[in-house]
Amino acid sequence: MTLPALSPVDTSPIAAAAGCDDLDPLWRAIVTESRARSNDIHLPISFAFAERLCDAYPAADALVVRVAILLHDTGWARVDESKIVSEGFTGDWRKADIRFEHERHGCDIAREVLPGLGYDEDFVTRVTDIIDGHDTRPVSRSLEDSLVRDADRLWRFTPTGIALASGWFSLTPAEYTRRLRLEIVPELLTDAAVQMAEADLARSEALLKTDLLT
Repeated sequence: MTLPALSPVDTSPIAAAAGCDDLDPLWRAIVTESRARSNDIHLPISFAFAERLCDAYPAADALVVRVAILLHDTGWARVDESKIVSEGFTGDWRKADIRFEHERHGCDIAREVLPGLGYDEDFVTRVTDIIDGHDTRPVSRSLEDSLVRDADRLWRFTPTGIALASGWFSLTPAEYTRRLRLEIVPELLTDAAVQMAEADLARSEALLKTDLLT
């Protein structure tokens, strides 16, 4: 059962929230890490979804969610790039060693960059507790963890996410959207994320003509 939203859910096409520049120093600190595995596309889109999820769940610590989603996949920059797709997106990909490796490196990067930007040890630990296992751990540890997990998945439902991820998984867009509906929607932890996913998936399928280009 998904967690009911406590505020209205914005299911319009995703866009950046106006005036949210307080984390610009952190974005600048991970420019190099953003160049791996299309993170410079994935992270901003997932970040925008995370902000919408925080609006729907005002009890969450929004700063923890926003920082964790911003940093969660930076660890891909420190793994063997040639193995990202061959090992991280084939077979039982959720249990691939490279998935665990990128989570560990993501925690390392968080510990390296956050203290210098003024974040205390307790805050850094809360962020790394989310990053550690965000792909591989079977359960969420907190509301903030759930929002990060859902935001990480929601980008896949956009045309941009479908374009990139379908290639990683060697699927056509039509095949990938069917996979999203059958496998990823049931994984979502919040009702707000389900509403956003279903709205984006319907728009993407119509735009990409997945009923014709099967």
